[in-house]
Amino acid sequence: MSRTDDKTVVREYFNSTGFERWRRIYGDSQVNKVQLDIRKGHQQTVDTVLRWLEADGNLPGLSICDAGCGVGSLSIPLARAEAIVYGSDISEKMITEAYQRAQSSLVNPDNVKFIAQDLEALSGKYHTVVCLDVLIHYPQEKISAMINHLISLSKSQLIISFAPKTLALSLLKKVGELFPGHSKTTRAYQHREADIIKIIESNGFSIQRKAMTSTRFYYSRLLEAIRQ
Repeated sequence: MSRTDDKTVVREYFNSTGFERWRRIYGDSQVNKVQLDIRKGHQQTVDTVLRWLEADGNLPGLSICDAGCGVGSLSIPLARAEAIVYGSDISEKMITEAYQRAQSSLVNPDNVKFIAQDLEALSGKYHTVVCLDVLIHYPQEKISAMINHLISLSKSQLIISFAPKTLALSLLKKVGELFPGHSKTTRAYQHREADIIKIIESNGFSIQRKAMTSTRFYYSRLLEAIRQ
């Protein structure tokens, strides 16, 4: 499929049936066991990023772009820590939900701004660019351009996650594809860690920290890179 088609699939899904599904997963409402497992996995990834950034000791006033922010799971706690956050998502419904959550939960909601925008249309410069659980929606041939653009926005730091491509996870994915049902979302793509690192390092960044989140239904490799 073309790049436009890939984006259209993602945008339409997260503006329709996908929005309600993921709003529940990223919230605190009752969900099924699979969704609860995904919620816990995603939160572990968010918590890891927060620990990394808090450990750096410079969050207050730090400019952060949260590309693919969803309902604000990371953007809102970063704003609460007094970072200046710019959250974007391809889904207008996700952005509306993120804005509402920020307004109801933050003492100073002005610390975070949300915009419905395609990742590749993002502009500006930020100390840190974060992109969590987005690359899983796009095939390998699209990833290089997406990461290159994210890096072009970063003055210093990139934090990115992806579904790692390993033999075990590839087999698990194939088994899952044998059982179609309502749990199906958009196409899920895995990526080789070596390929991701090669793209990052070709832009003058070096890998500093790594983490892996593994639950029964959620797998996410997390990388932090710093401009050399």
